[in-house]
Amino acid sequence: MTPLRIGNASGFYGDRFSAVREMLTDGHVDVLTGDYLAELTMLILGRDLLKDPSGGYAKTFLRQMEEGLGLAHERGTRIVANAGGLNPAGLADALRALAARLGLPVRVAHVEGDALPPEPGVLTANAYLGGAGIAACLAAGADVVVTGRVTDAALVTGPAQWHFGWGPEEYDRLAGAVVAGHVLECGTQATGGNYAFFREYAERDPKALLRPGFPLAELYADGSAVITKHPGTGGFVDVGTVTAQLLYETSGARYAGPDTTARLDSVRLTQDGPDRVRIDGVRGEAPPPTLKAGRCRLGGHRNEVVFVLTGLDVDAKAALVREQVGAALAAAPPAEVRWELARTDREDAATEETASALLRLVVRDQDPEKVGRSLTGAAIELALASYPGFHVTAPPGRGAPYGVFETAYVPADAVPHTAVLPDGTRLAIPAPAATRVLEPVPEPELPAPPPPGPVVRAPLGRIAGARSGDKGGDANVGVWVRTDAQWRWLAHTLTVERFRELLPETAGLPVTRHVLPLLRAVNFTVAGILGEGVASQARFDPQAKALGEWLRSRHVDVPEELL
Repeated sequence: MTPLRIGNASGFYGDRFSAVREMLTDGHVDVLTGDYLAELTMLILGRDLLKDPSGGYAKTFLRQMEEGLGLAHERGTRIVANAGGLNPAGLADALRALAARLGLPVRVAHVEGDALPPEPGVLTANAYLGGAGIAACLAAGADVVVTGRVTDAALVTGPAQWHFGWGPEEYDRLAGAVVAGHVLECGTQATGGNYAFFREYAERDPKALLRPGFPLAELYADGSAVITKHPGTGGFVDVGTVTAQLLYETSGARYAGPDTTARLDSVRLTQDGPDRVRIDGVRGEAPPPTLKAGRCRLGGHRNEVVFVLTGLDVDAKAALVREQVGAALAAAPPAEVRWELARTDREDAATEETASALLRLVVRDQDPEKVGRSLTGAAIELALASYPGFHVTAPPGRGAPYGVFETAYVPADAVPHTAVLPDGTRLAIPAPAATRVLEPVPEPELPAPPPPGPVVRAPLGRIAGARSGDKGGDANVGVWVRTDAQWRWLAHTLTVERFRELLPETAGLPVTRHVLPLLRAVNFTVAGILGEGVASQARFDPQAKALGEWLRSRHVDVPEELL
């Protein structure tokens, strides 16, 4: 059977605006998807909805459709996007109005039911739905389907169920679509963006990574897929780029979702030609009886100020200003006061900027006054009374509200998953009849350790790639290598204990290692390192995007033969 070609044109709200046009004009796709909803985006849309009850959806998508609707109609391409956010019905109405204005006979449907009953103090609460509602809309003739909070992979499993006629218990096929969807969901991260070994490709073609093309999947009836991109577009697709994206924001061997639980320990990747990676062998299991849900609430107010410490005596300067600010805040101290000294300075530096270190102060409290005027006074009144060379990167202003993202789980049969078809018919999507409670997978047998031999002190990243990201307050760091010999070494070397030694910030936190031999990878979950999630900005790198690169920069003893 001819494969279903599913492309991606957005990995987040704010991604490349021209990607919709490029994906529709640079080659053929049967379905074009767009992922607009990250955890932080739900909070942003929640605040938008408070200001304008008719909003709450990704307005960028609507603007992209000014041109995209006509191009897709000409080419017979269906469009599926989760840009509906907190108001998919509102976005669907806006798209119908746009189609009428453009004179296009476009049929629009939407999926709703993900919004959970409001709770005190919670701004948004949404369950992650699967792809069955999307499939029902497409089966009813929809040209465009917009959803609220669905899983990122549902943008692929829904079209696949519709096109191939898969039943809800064809778990292996569904799991193949889940894996393909997970690879596509972050756009150009599958085509060389944010890739650990980017220098290897830049050395071959200096322009290869300037503007990576967006990815697409050729999905087959048996659930296998080929990840590729349109010919002539930038970037590259190889086993490494696909491995990196598979490890992104996942944890163990069981990757649970509302359609199926995909077994990541069964995924086989093979290079299928230039810019083509085949995915097969994926096994699936019945989905869990609960749906993941995300809740956003306002956590309080925060403020920050960054002191610049230049030249000599950086530690002494930092100690002085910390003591001065602490004394000034003592009368009404904020609930949380956090200092971080970043030694960006160099000895005998050629420029003032490279001679300077940054001392960052972050304060939080429920009372905006304690992080606003109080901090402003404490910091700025020291301008002529503190360390030599006193200045700040910007004066602190009023305290700003910050959000908290929380994960919860709700019974799948308690969520009214509903497909609203192009003619307005409301179709209830039943919860899965068969479910399976999630259980950890026993750790697989490790390969034999490498024989002893000479070693070289070198950065881990000389042989290992990594990609990291956030899930609420937790972070994951996936680490992989590219040869069997390297895997024998990595599997025995990068233990939880060694991981904690290399990343001291994780030392006091729960760390779990998951082993994925077919990918030559270990995936670490670090619980609580991001505090209350990205919206709370509890850490210098609030989404843990660079945690893996920090790990790759740490020095370890690597066998000479592996280098």
